Formats: sequence, structure tokens, C-alpha cells
Amino acid sequence: MYCFQCQETARNQGCTVKGVCGKPEGTANLQDLLVYVCKGIAVYGEKLAKQGTVDREAGRFICKALFVTITNAAWDDDSIIGWIRRGLKVKDAIAQKAGASGNLPDCATWTADSKEEIMAKAMSEEVRITAAQNGDVRSLRELVVIGSKGVAAYAEHAEVLGFEKDEIYVSIMEALASTTKDLSVDDMVGMVMKTGANAVTTMALLDEANTTTYGNPEISEVNLGVRNNPGILISGHDLKDMEELLKQTEGTGVDVYTHGEMLPANYYPAFKKYGHFVGNYGGSWWHQNEEFESFNGPIFLTTNCLVPVKKENTYLDRLFTTGVVSYPGAKHIPDRPKGGMKDFSAMIEMAKKCAAPREIETGKLVGGFAHNQVMALADKVVAAVKSGAIKRFVVMAGCDGRFKSRDYYTDVAKNLPKDTVILTAGCAKYRYNKLDLGDIGGIPRVLDAGQCNDSYSLAVIALKLKEAFGLDDVNKLPISYDIAWYEQKAVAVLLALLSLGVKGIRLGPTLPGFLSPNVADVLVKNFGIKPITTVEEDVAAMMAGR
Repeated sequence: MYCFQCQETARNQGCTVKGVCGKPEGTANLQDLLVYVCKGIAVYGEKLAKQGTVDREAGRFICKALFVTITNAAWDDDSIIGWIRRGLKVKDAIAQKAGASGNLPDCATWTADSKEEIMAKAMSEEVRITAAQNGDVRSLRELVVIGSKGVAAYAEHAEVLGFEKDEIYVSIMEALASTTKDLSVDDMVGMVMKTGANAVTTMALLDEANTTTYGNPEISEVNLGVRNNPGILISGHDLKDMEELLKQTEGTGVDVYTHGEMLPANYYPAFKKYGHFVGNYGGSWWHQNEEFESFNGPIFLTTNCLVPVKKENTYLDRLFTTGVVSYPGAKHIPDRPKGGMKDFSAMIEMAKKCAAPREIETGKLVGGFAHNQVMALADKVVAAVKSGAIKRFVVMAGCDGRFKSRDYYTDVAKNLPKDTVILTAGCAKYRYNKLDLGDIGGIPRVLDAGQCNDSYSLAVIALKLKEAFGLDDVNKLPISYDIAWYEQKAVAVLLALLSLGVKGIRLGPTLPGFLSPNVADVLVKNFGIKPITTVEEDVAAMMAGR
């Protein structure tokens, strides 16, 4: 195995025996093979696109399959093998459409009939990330692949709600196919930037999908306590699953709580009509072992992040997965039939027999500051900036993680002057969203736009503020970027920001391990990417506009 796609990779170089996340070597190898199969599909998809045809079924499969390989999503080897088998069928079908002629890479021609053949191929050198011997080539190719995984996840969320764009699928397939070619460094860098532009397009589509379907997020107080009814705890990012769970639990006596990445579901008007939707339980993904245990009722994972269940935990029997998520021993809820809903009846019946959640905290959180809501406050925000009441905005979006080094983000939030406003999205907010940081003239000092998917809102807010102040460059705004990353969706967000011309981003707790020194140097020189340093130094630099 060799895996360096997340921030916690061993020694910031790569996991080679077992993932720091807990991923076994065999699972990692199978995920690499699934990506390899997707590259083969993409080779034919690119050929078709040049002929003026887009294979949506292939595009949809690639998005789902890449999502399977994202950190903390799929843990069950048999499930991943099933995805590989499906991928080979998709590849055969698209090869017939595109024409399987010419000099084709191995990923486009390889096939297998047995599990043994699949397992053998997963162990082969050509499938591994290390197949590219040159470190800079490997770095640029993997930056494209890892960014594309994030884009694919966002595209899959949009597709579930009925929103698709052929250009997104074409771009993902072009990106994957590019990693099978001997390209120049300039062409590979160009593909990285294309991936960033595709991330912008995809996040905009997902924003449209979410807001069209469920309304614009609005300022909301989210309850952190519990009631005495049995409950179901839903985590992940899939709002369609959230909607169907609320519909099916209505009138059953079972309450619904969000966890981790699903917290922003509390901000959507469409979900507020359900009286049994109580609020949020717990914090970010890495607290699962304790918080899932104390919840007492069924746990429902709609997407990543699912961490391994510890031996002393008892909730595996209460763990349900769906979609791209899998875990050995957990109950998997099949995909919804065409025109129908997923069947949550078994989970609901289990919930009825469980004790109510054990209370672990009380109080409320305030969120719902997506771009529509912030723009409704634009006059107030602009006036506060012009008067000097707000000196600076600091974008602290991204991911949370379990390492102590992430205390940095809590300390930055505490040490920022009281005339600064934090803009956030993603689970990084759990490092500071429960701090009492006050407000500026009624504007909360932490403006939570939502999930990592909603990072698009932060870009829109920046661009709208640029207009409001009559500036010609987004980098002239009083905005600093101090981004925490963990997994591949955060990489897609980073590439999106770079494609929009944002410069001077601080990135931590470490620069990505998949960046070779030369590639990291390119990002530093061209975009001003910089590692975090100390809290004191970084706060001072940000307040000085550096």
C-alpha cells in the first residue's frame, strides 16, 4: 500500500503498512484498483467526448466510484470488489461505444472474471500510486486525481437531487485520462487548474441543487440538547437521505438528530417543518467512538466520514450505511428504486426499541450564513467595514481532524481581535463554533455557511464583497485565508479557490504530503500558498494583510 491522500498520512509522506485512518493494506489496494478502473473508463469517455458524445452513465459511475475511495467512506472489501466488477462492465460498455482501437493504456484493457484475478491486480505495481517513478510527475498526477475525487463527491450529491452537467463529467474524465499520458509539466499544471475550475462549476451546481430543493439556508439556532424519545443520529452530507429519513420517521415517536457534517441540515427551511427534528448531537467526525456510543439509538452514515469501531464500542449492531459507505458488520440500506425512496423501516423499528440519547451537552449553536443570507445582510456588513467596526474577515473553512496540532485553529479563533469576523464551512468549524466570541453590531463573529460542500458560498461572498467595494481584484479585500484540510473534498475546494485567483492562502496543519518539493514550490511562488506557523505570528500577519 501507499496512500498519502489525507492530511494525517504517516510522517507527512505516505502510509505504507496501514492507514493512520485505520484503513488496512488490502482495502487500500482495492481502492487503488477501483481508481485504476475509473481511469480506464475515462480513457474511453474522453474519446467519446471528442466525438461529440457524453456517456452520462459512465460519468455517474465514475463519480460514485471515486467517492468510494475517499478517506473514511468504504471499509468493506467485498463492497469495493462489487464496485470494481461494476466498473469493468461500465468500461466494456463505453469501450464498445468509443471504439477500442489505438494505443491504449493497461487500465483501459485490463479485465477480470474472478475475485482472485481482482485481488492479484490490486497487488500489482502498475495500479499503485508509486507506479510513476518521477516524484514531480507523481505529485501532479495525484493532485489531479485527489482533487477529482472531491469534485466527484460534490457532483454525486448534485446528481442525487437531479442536477447534472455534462461538462462536469467530461472534465473529470479528461482529468483522469490525463494521468495515463506522458504530459509536460506545464500541461499537468494546466490540468490541475482545469480541475479547480471544474470544482467551481460543480460546487455552484450543488449549491443550486440544495437551495432549489430545500430553500436557502437561513439564520438558525440549533439545539444541542436531547429529548426523552428514542432517536436516530444521521451523519455525512447527503441531504436527500436526510429528507427521506424525516418523512419516514414522522409520527413514529422517533426523533432525528444530526451529527458532524450533517449539522447544516438544521439551516434549511424544508427541514424545519418537522417537529421531531431535534437538533445536533456531538461534534466532528473523530469523536464518533464516544458520541455514537452515548447516543443509544441507530447511527446512519450517508457519506464519509466513518471511522473504525473500537473493540470496546457496542454500536456496530446499531450502525447503518448507505450509498458509497460500507463497513464490515454494519447494515447496508440499498439505493432507492427509481422514483421511490430508500427503505428505512428496519432502522426505525430498531430505534423504537432503544433508549433515548444520553445528554452530553446543552445550549444552542447559530448558523445558516450561506451566501444568500449574508448578502441579505450586505448593507450592514459593508457599513461595518467602512466604519472600521469590522477590520478583517478570516476564512477558516475546511476539515477537522484528530491531531493535537489542530488546536491551532481554536487558538487562532480565540486570539483574533474582536473586530474580525470568521467565515467558515466544513467540519473545521467544530474547533471554534462553540466558543463565545460575541458579535459586531449584531453580526456574529463566526458566520457558518454550512458543509464543506457549501464552501462555494464563501467564494460567492468574497466576489459579492468585491463588487460592493468597487474593487477589481478579490485579493484587495480585507480577507485572509487560514484553511484546515484533511481529505480530498478540501483539496477540491483549495483548487477551486486557486482557479478563482485567490492568493496568499495559509494551509495546515501541514502542506499536503502528496506535493513534491518542486510542486509545492510552484504553488508557493504562483499562488502564495504558505504553511501555518505560530498562532501569534499568523494572527499578526493576517491582520497586517499578509
